[in-house]
Amino acid sequence: MDSTEKKIAVHAILALKDALTHIYWAKNDLKRFIDLTIDNPAITSTIDWQLNTKLESVSQLVDRMAKRQDIYQGDLIKLIKEVASFEDFTHLNKWDESELKIKKAKDAVAKLRSQTQGYFESLEDSKKSEKVRSENKAKIAESLTYQKKLEELKNEFIQIAMDSNPQSRGYKLEKFLRDLFFFFDLDPKSSFKIVGEQIDGSFTFENTDYLLEAKWQKKPIDAQDLYGFSGKINGKFKNTCGLYVSLEGYSEDALKNKNPDTKALILMDGLCLMQVLEGRIKLTDMLYRKRRHASQTGEIFYRITNI
Repeated sequence: MDSTEKKIAVHAILALKDALTHIYWAKNDLKRFIDLTIDNPAITSTIDWQLNTKLESVSQLVDRMAKRQDIYQGDLIKLIKEVASFEDFTHLNKWDESELKIKKAKDAVAKLRSQTQGYFESLEDSKKSEKVRSENKAKIAESLTYQKKLEELKNEFIQIAMDSNPQSRGYKLEKFLRDLFFFFDLDPKSSFKIVGEQIDGSFTFENTDYLLEAKWQKKPIDAQDLYGFSGKINGKFKNTCGLYVSLEGYSEDALKNKNPDTKALILMDGLCLMQVLEGRIKLTDMLYRKRRHASQTGEIFYRITNI
């Protein structure tokens, strides 16, 4: 920090904390935003994002940066600028009470702008400030590789769908699903195996292990198929859950099924998969919403429409 530059005021630090806790609802999304914005993302690794609440994580991070402004003032300024320029809150629409969440986020960002306006007017000339913002935007734009990879996966899936050979299609689907789960950091295990047109595997989501069964057959999956899969789950550790993916959907008796033996299951079909591949919802967000719906209603299949 240049000795001629004044420290960022306490009221601006408090406003930054409040705005950060509201612009993203999920802690992982917030951490990703911070990592892409600042030059020293290693500082975020010193925070226990999983154990802490979002507010605790933000407070620890910002307090450490504010205490050592001789090291982190540049990053604090970048963080304030990016948050204060936040205008698109549509990503909050997927959460419950989204209107209230969006209002709180907008109010917090507006307050941050108000509290920091005078500070930035006293910094270097606007041309240099704009250069800093452009560099930050360029860094964040690198995250657009996400969309490129998703498009590649979508095209791969379309090519698989055009393969009329069941065995060939099965092997291609096995690789596709493993790549898809890796892409969303779901730690797919090497146990992905094909038995006929059926794929068995496992993955980890939010510290819970899931067994995976995927089928691509002409007829919809019926209740007996679900009972069989549930038997595999019940034979594992008690907190194990299951994800059943049927590309051709499920029979009426399977969808109406509320047998307690299948309570640890959530279901996806081909339309669910396309929602993910079209970028309408992340696979991790879909799993979260399906699991929450199943926990609240007992319905193991939930079609997500408000995306």
